[in-house]
Formats: sequence, C-alpha cells, structure tokens
Amino acid sequence: MIEQIADAFKGQDYRTAASLLKQLLKQEPDHPWGRLYLARLYEETGKGDLAENIYRHLLRNAINSKIAAQARSGLQRLETREKQRLKQAIARANSQPENTKSAVLIIEPVTGENRRQIAQQFAKIVGLDPYTAQIQLPSRHWRLHRTGPLGELQVYGQELREAGIPAFWASLEEIENLRVFQVNYFQAISPQPTVICQNESGQVGTIGFDWSEVAQRVEGRLPIFESVVVLDARGRQQRQEQIQDYVQVCDLHLPNRKCLLRLCNINYQFQDDLALTADERQEVSNRLKWNNLIDLLNTQLRETPVWSDFTSFGEMALQQAKILVDPTELLGGITSHIHISRRSETDWDPAFQLYSALVFLKTLQHR
Repeated sequence: MIEQIADAFKGQDYRTAASLLKQLLKQEPDHPWGRLYLARLYEETGKGDLAENIYRHLLRNAINSKIAAQARSGLQRLETREKQRLKQAIARANSQPENTKSAVLIIEPVTGENRRQIAQQFAKIVGLDPYTAQIQLPSRHWRLHRTGPLGELQVYGQELREAGIPAFWASLEEIENLRVFQVNYFQAISPQPTVICQNESGQVGTIGFDWSEVAQRVEGRLPIFESVVVLDARGRQQRQEQIQDYVQVCDLHLPNRKCLLRLCNINYQFQDDLALTADERQEVSNRLKWNNLIDLLNTQLRETPVWSDFTSFGEMALQQAKILVDPTELLGGITSHIHISRRSETDWDPAFQLYSALVFLKTLQHR
C-alpha cells in the first residue's frame, strides 16, 4: 500500500492518496511512512500547520534515518513556501504608491501560558530562531520591532495578529501630521476647560474643550544632560554627559479633533494659571506647582487612561535608532514639538513625540 501511495503522489492524484492513507492509518495509526505521507498530503493541499506538526513529531521520534531526512526536507519546503508567500504579499502591498511611506511596526506585550507557542509562531513570521524570538517577544512593554515601507509592515503586522500577537503600525507621515498645541496655561476649568496655547508656528490662541473629549493622557520624563567633570580609573579628570534633572511632560489627547495638548513643566506659565488656587500658584518649587496641576487633571479625568511607560519605550527606541543604517529613518525624521533649552539635541525629545503619537494613532485605529 505504501508503494501505491507513493505512486499516487508521483501522479499528483491526491484523492487516491488520501483514500489509501485513510485505510492504512485506520489499521496502523502510528505507521511512520503513513504519517510521513499524511504530512505530505497536508503540505500539498495547503494545510501547512498540520504538516509541520507531523514533520516535527517524526523528526523528534523517528528511528528510521530515511524518515527523519524526509521530515527535515518537508520542514525546509514549508519554510521556503512561507518565505515566498510573504515575499509575494509584501511585493503586492508595496506596489501601491501610498504604501511606500516610511512606517514603524509595534508589538504589544504577550503574556499567558501559551506564550511559548506564540513565540514559535513569532519566530516563523519574522525569521528568527526560537530562542531569539522568545527574548524579543515583549512581555511587559511595547517593542518597536522594525521600520520600513508601510506596505511591508502592514503584511507583517497582519501575520502577527493572525498568530495571536497584538501588533499595530503607523506611517511617519501620520505621526508628523498630528497637530500638537503647547499649553501655556489654563484660562478656565469650568463649565468648560479652556487653555491658552501655541500652535506649531508659535501663534498664540485659545482652545475650549470638554473633559469628556480627552481619550487618554500620556506622561513622561525627559532627561536634562549636563557636562560634568569625573575621574577615570586612573584618577584623571574627564568630561562626561550625565543626567542632572528631568523635565515633566503631559499630553492630553483629543482624537475627535485629531490633536493633542502638550503641557511641560519647564515652560508652563503657572503664574497665569486659573486652574490653580492663589496659594498653589505661589509655591516656590516648580515641582510642587506641577504636582498640583497633575492632581487637578487626576480629579477631572478620573476614568481616563494614563499611559506612563515612556521611559522603557524611549530607551528601546534610542537603541533601535543606533542600529539603523540611516538613523534619520526613525527619530531623526520626527519633529519633537518639545521646546527645551538644551546644550545639544537629544533623541529623547522625538522619542516622546513618537510614543505619544503612537498611543494617539492606536486609539484612532480602535475607534
């Protein structure tokens, strides 16, 4: 019967092969050659996952070296087909002019008992070995997985989602087009909050909104670097850039208006803020004034989500930018909309803009 099955495969007569395999495996469910040909049948009829499971089982347990070799070849064929399928899907996606824009792909944390199995799927999709995939699959924070053409990242993102891996993508053009208004101070809190703010060109104006319009807040700390003198291992003096302080930033997202309001403690005009009491405005410490302002937002936005994982994201984004052939593909191509007097530019500022914009765009995708 095995010879008959082999002949049916040679003639691509898969209906006959299926009938013969059904008879054989009914008599001997664990017949190694029967299991091998069943995997071949699955492979040829587009059921790659079922074929892969059998090939891997045979490879782990086969005593016959010929069966092991055939199973290994089957896995290689499946891998080649999968790569070719992805390559074709990416080519089709990138053939659309609007899909050639630069974009980023974000993978969200994966937890739970099936994380190991999901990591194996992740390895197949992105072309990593299982160990590396297990390390790179995030468990706590967002991971900036890669940059590239929008069409390509859409294909990978959809593949990840189908494998149970939460992911989303956004073009750098979408991020750049997001309106950012710098809040100088609150002119009123009720019955409607009103802010005095500046647009991207520095023009001062007024925006009134309802607290219910705020979909989420994004908070972060931006390091302030100073050049300091330190001693090296031999006691010699040398200058290094070290973090001396942090700037507090808070964004209020108004998705219906497709804009965000940015508050920054270093240039916020506390003395004019009518949201604070007279005593709070007179606080000597800028930090205390900022804390009072945040307490006010906490009161007004009790049910509004707060995203505060910027530091982890920023560290990862800076590392990712360093390994790019052209670093401007990522942070160098993003306008930070953060106005801090610095001795030299830092990628931390555009990293915050990237993080906040991604939170904003992710919310729009789910509305």
